[in-house]
Amino acid sequence: MNLAQRVQTLTPSTTLAITAKANELKASGVDVIGLGAGEPDYNTPENILAAAYRSMQEGKTKYTPSGGLPALKKAIIDKLQRDQHLAYEPKEIMVGIGAKHVLYTLFQVLLNEGDEVIIPIPYWVSYPEQVKLAQGVPVYIEATASQQYKITAEQLKSAITDRTKAVIINSPSNPTGMLYSKEELQELAEVCRESDILIVSDEIYEKLIYGESKHVSIAELSDDAKNRTIVINGVSKSHSMTGWRIGYAAGNAEIIKAMTDLASHSTSNPTTTSQYAAIEAYNGPQDAVEEMRQAFESRLEAIFPKVAAIPGFKVIRPQGAFYLLPDVTEAAEKTGFASVDDFATALLTEANVAVIPGSGFGSPATIRLSYATSQEALTEAVTRIDQFVISKWKE
Repeated sequence: MNLAQRVQTLTPSTTLAITAKANELKASGVDVIGLGAGEPDYNTPENILAAAYRSMQEGKTKYTPSGGLPALKKAIIDKLQRDQHLAYEPKEIMVGIGAKHVLYTLFQVLLNEGDEVIIPIPYWVSYPEQVKLAQGVPVYIEATASQQYKITAEQLKSAITDRTKAVIINSPSNPTGMLYSKEELQELAEVCRESDILIVSDEIYEKLIYGESKHVSIAELSDDAKNRTIVINGVSKSHSMTGWRIGYAAGNAEIIKAMTDLASHSTSNPTTTSQYAAIEAYNGPQDAVEEMRQAFESRLEAIFPKVAAIPGFKVIRPQGAFYLLPDVTEAAEKTGFASVDDFATALLTEANVAVIPGSGFGSPATIRLSYATSQEALTEAVTRIDQFVISKWKE
């Protein structure tokens, strides 16, 4: 059968592929420690579970408006006002089936064939694929380790052409954990204003910030920045609700209406029970959010120096999310592997530790380690990696 061309060029999700392989080994009895997870290892907080159950008992199990329940839109609006000091109206909010679906829908309504979207490297694996599925063209800017994996205004300006439609800003970033400062965002916003391009601001990790760092939404900086920014967020990471699949977009009413209209023909509506759970997530107590943040920060404090001490590993301390992205080029070379991808495969099959090769993020010199797992498992995993590298090291 001849499949549509749009899917024939897709690159399968690296994270899901590694996770599937690790689970396969576990099922066969191998003691694999997975550091590939892109989700918190905590259950959804009890008050959210209770709200979901209560909504089902009350018979709230039918269709809802395609763009989300009015009560959920209000909860999102209140959250954006409370946390980012941003004012939106219901017509400027669209709720979708997770932030990934919201991004997919956004690109579908924004892009015509040949339109360009600027994507910083390293990037989240789905950005380029979603742009291509909308017949757009990904344009990459490499943000090096010396730049703390953040693009500069000069780089952005030089990448813009007359076909550029938007730039994606992911702060804190998956996979780097790096955070753009207010000053850095101001410089990027000014370039976008001068060139009149849209900003897609993926803020899904905004609640996971460590040390003295502060999250700033680029939409906060000025009226112009707000008007040209589509904010993408959701409850997956902040409230440990990855499986509930609730995300949202906030921005220009015309774009939001188009997204909602498209969703009405593709998904009908986000899952009703999940929407009631998300209402409680935003309106209810936020203690669990802070408890999880503190736990991740504690894990980072414990594990970062151990990873940095592995021979051939070079790693920058992240400011948010729950990932480390060490450059392991030297470790791969010194242990006899032709590529970092081969090195990562050997970590899984020989050391029984699942990591994500950085090639899936456009960064083939790196691997991504998630510390969204227990401290005990983290310590054992890093010990295994360290012993693996030392045992194979060749001078």
